[in-house]
Amino acid sequence: MAFQCVLVTPEQQVLDETIAQAIVPAHDGQIGILTGRSPLLVKLGTGTLRVDLSGGQQRFFFVDGGVAQMKENKLTILSTDAAPAGAINAETARAELAEAEARKPTDTKSAQDRQHQMARAKAKLAVAGK
Repeated sequence: MAFQCVLVTPEQQVLDETIAQAIVPAHDGQIGILTGRSPLLVKLGTGTLRVDLSGGQQRFFFVDGGVAQMKENKLTILSTDAAPAGAINAETARAELAEAEARKPTDTKSAQDRQHQMARAKAKLAVAGK
């Protein structure tokens, strides 16, 4: 059994496939989605989106924020930033992590921004290794 999955950013449609399962990076942890799932609306965090295709293959994507909705066997993911694993350069992600780690926060906002940049870079590294 399969369902439709669409992943969209403000710039582009990243994915439009029929899949068997999705593991979505929700803001509070990973959530698995299968065919026939009851309606769901979830806030996304930063992390790895895994989609399992009907033939047994897996695809991985970097996702940073947004929302996911499962309704009537269609998973729609609207993200502020997303990219397939093949589009992520591990060296660039390592440089982003080093830059974020080197930043010295001066207030609460800059500390939060630093944490977010570090989480993005770590998630990109994880996806790049897939």
